[in-house]
Amino acid sequence: MPSTDTTPRERARRRLLQSFLWGGAALAAGVSGLAKPRSAWANASGKTLRIGYQKYGTLVLLKARGTLEKNLAAQGVTVSWLEFPAGPQLLEGLNAGAVDFGTVGETPPIFAQAAGVDFVYVANEPSSPKSEAIVVPRGSTIATVAQLRGKKIALNRGSNVHYLLVRALQHAGLEYADIQPVYLPPADARAAFTQGSVDAWVIWEPYFAAIERQAGARILVDGTGLVDNLQFYLASRRFAAEQPQLVHAVIDALSQVDAWAREHPAQVARELAPLVGLDAATVEVAARRSSYGVVPVTAPILKAQQRIADTFSELKLIPKQIAVSDARWLV
Repeated sequence: MPSTDTTPRERARRRLLQSFLWGGAALAAGVSGLAKPRSAWANASGKTLRIGYQKYGTLVLLKARGTLEKNLAAQGVTVSWLEFPAGPQLLEGLNAGAVDFGTVGETPPIFAQAAGVDFVYVANEPSSPKSEAIVVPRGSTIATVAQLRGKKIALNRGSNVHYLLVRALQHAGLEYADIQPVYLPPADARAAFTQGSVDAWVIWEPYFAAIERQAGARILVDGTGLVDNLQFYLASRRFAAEQPQLVHAVIDALSQVDAWAREHPAQVARELAPLVGLDAATVEVAARRSSYGVVPVTAPILKAQQRIADTFSELKLIPKQIAVSDARWLV
């Protein structure tokens, strides 16, 4: 039965979820049928670990290799994989109860926590600032970020690149209000970019490498010197509390894949290419700009996340201030 809570706080939370999640309502409807009741972990003899992943990254390699499934089979645990177009949508899946564990960038957790999504940070990958950028069409006359004043810029609202855009504008002496953000998921943003409906696109891998190689997009600026661009692994708070050994099992499996991927970018590209629908040469560009090595989330990392949260709060892009440390995993 729908909630009858219509307080201003609840209405703001709902509006935020609707605005920062592309297709949020449709996604929630789609994943709700996949989700087990939250009590399933405590009551069921056969367990399913539900992992949300995106088009590219270590989780895709882990899924393809099947090592996690083999490791967990003896415990009676099966693994279900759910693909999402970006971090905000993945976190809506977690909020809807369809995801136990997933990976997102720096910014989606900020928007999600402000919207009341109950998760914890469990690990992160190292900084990878070259893996996201602001790009312009090959024939564009725009040569600097300062020239984006008044321009239409495509981005996925609440995704990692949202913070890159904010920082790049600040560095160029512009306000967020000086540009026209066009909030689109990657597929729609690419179409708008190639059709000339927007002047620039803020995007991450492997879409970044693809638009460079396939359409000749030019890098206006990447994240170097502006953002850390960390990749986080998150879990629903309840799942992490009830099944910490499974969280550790996933992190251990990711560490093994990362150790291999760090030394074999060309082979990573060959394995990922058919899975992401891109040629190996394009994926290798993305792989060589990425970083690998799962590590625990430390206090300095959470402090950096707090700076991002404070920035979005000041810009009124989230409805309230948050304490990032509230989402720290305490084990």
